[in-house]
Amino acid sequence: MNEPSGTPRRATITVTGLPVNEVILATDDLVTRLLDAVDTAGERLRDGDVVCVASKVVALTEGRTVAVDDDPDAVRRLARGEAAEVVADAPAVLVVRTRHGHVVANAGIDRSNVASGTAILLPADPDASADAIRREIAGRTGIDVAVIVTDTFGRPWRNGQTDVAIGLSGMAALRDERGQTDLAGRALHVTVAAIGDAVAAACDLARSKASATPFVLVRGVDRGKASTAHALVRPVDEDLFRFGGPTAAEQAIERRRTIRSFIDGTAVDERVLAAAVRAAGTAPAPHHTRPWRFIGLHDDTRTHLLDAMAQQWRQDLQADGVPATTVEARVRRSDAVLRRAPTLVAAFVSLEQAHDHLDARRAQAERDLFLLSAGAALQSAQVVLHAHGVGCAWMSSTTFCGPTVRAVLDLPDHWQPVGMLAAGQPARRPAPRPAADVGPLLESR
Repeated sequence: MNEPSGTPRRATITVTGLPVNEVILATDDLVTRLLDAVDTAGERLRDGDVVCVASKVVALTEGRTVAVDDDPDAVRRLARGEAAEVVADAPAVLVVRTRHGHVVANAGIDRSNVASGTAILLPADPDASADAIRREIAGRTGIDVAVIVTDTFGRPWRNGQTDVAIGLSGMAALRDERGQTDLAGRALHVTVAAIGDAVAAACDLARSKASATPFVLVRGVDRGKASTAHALVRPVDEDLFRFGGPTAAEQAIERRRTIRSFIDGTAVDERVLAAAVRAAGTAPAPHHTRPWRFIGLHDDTRTHLLDAMAQQWRQDLQADGVPATTVEARVRRSDAVLRRAPTLVAAFVSLEQAHDHLDARRAQAERDLFLLSAGAALQSAQVVLHAHGVGCAWMSSTTFCGPTVRAVLDLPDHWQPVGMLAAGQPARRPAPRPAADVGPLLESR
């Protein structure tokens, strides 16, 4: 496996699909069906061969099928149950880290080529499955083959899917060339070839989804020192794709835009709203508190509050001497967002845990600290909403009529309104905005 640099190597690798005559059933003996497919294809297994087996037939014969209804969200719910961690919750797909460590769309749950109302999960332990199949083949035939359990994964930043090794026995998962030299004599520091995945990917050259070919024979591969497919799983603390690194965090914040026009009637999914509030709950705050509060406004409560706020604003503007036509125009502009937003959430900061200070200067500073923390919480919530494709506008009007808001919602005096989040599916996407000029914002003294 680790040959000296420059060692000539010639390899002829063949990839042969082994179709089955009849669909494999949950009650079938998988190794019997595999050996029958080898015979039908006119092949004979040899020592050193690699047999690739689709994870679907492994899971099927291991009883890993579940009932699922026709609800479009059913697979997502199943995927959450199979996930050790949700990596990306997007409208089109739920990407999770499975208990095996694999990062895969919808936890690898498959509904293709199965009976209606049924889905197939990944094998419970693919490495153990590969090892059991390999030992069974050896016991029946006396032939030493390696076995790869394959599944179809998408890839970051690449179109199309490819098969990868999720279970492996009898061969190396990786070929480590570090410490060797390239053709120019330079030392190799990072070259580790994913041989297990390369062999698994080759299988798709000999089959398709509709070809009834769950088995593929690969011949001519240098199997190297045996390991498991777990060696292919990158440790979480080394996974830069998981969060995209610091650049992704910067872009997530910079791409947030204020959206005031929404598709009518498309409310924000409750899970997305909960994720936004959860993110808000991580904001820095004084005295180790979590002083932020959010109230979703619905039906009569929403209408009553907006009516009361509009009336208070009219009175305030009239008291300022603003002409009546201007008053109504300003109220209409605000109502155009607040009343039409599919989802409306009132935000507050509780001052209950603020420290009491005897002098006005420190008392004001204490209050300001809590209000500053509310700004951080609101920013976090809006960034998460934007990441989920939700448009959002922070509307500050509640801050000008605290007593009215508290009276309508029956809230204690220490709840200070800090605006509302008007949210929904954007009616249109705004054009990208240029990056902020740091010059006027950052000084050095």
